[in-house]
Amino acid sequence: MSAVRTRLVTTTAVVALALTACGDGVIDTAAPAPSTAPSPSAVPLAPCPITATEVPAPAGVTADLQTKPVVTPSPTPPPTELQYADIVKGSGAEAVNGSRVEVKYVGAFYDTGQEFDSSWKASPTQTIPFGICQSGVIPGFAVGPAGMKVGGRRAITIPARLGYGMRGSPPTIPGGATLVFVVDLVKVL
Repeated sequence: MSAVRTRLVTTTAVVALALTACGDGVIDTAAPAPSTAPSPSAVPLAPCPITATEVPAPAGVTADLQTKPVVTPSPTPPPTELQYADIVKGSGAEAVNGSRVEVKYVGAFYDTGQEFDSSWKASPTQTIPFGICQSGVIPGFAVGPAGMKVGGRRAITIPARLGYGMRGSPPTIPGGATLVFVVDLVKVL
């Protein structure tokens, strides 16, 4: 597993702070529950505090889910808010706040299109699991697939404050970097 993917999957300190209000859908099982306690599936999650804005799909990203996507450099200034663009709308199960999902992805820099990581490196079927609006990955990545359906492909543009921040993730990701991930939603668990 690449160092960037490891950091992507294990970046929890900043994400935990940013997504605390999302809830993790876990009930404390160490304390005895009263007999009237709701089942875990009946406990609603708090709304996710991060939202994304839909924008038009970028030119040049393939809609063929069997083909690794390529991110092209953007000539426009980077956005300051989380954005997404559906390239392919899926028709399967929907990823919602609290869902556990598996995705394939390509990560690249917004301004250059240079790829810094990809699940496709290992194989075209390699996926990573995480929870929508939960800690474990950078905040923009955790929220970006919300509302997608299995079989969909989405470009997610993540400003630095919802990515690796001003520190970055040296040596691969410089501080202040705006990132683009093209994500294929493979499964909602």
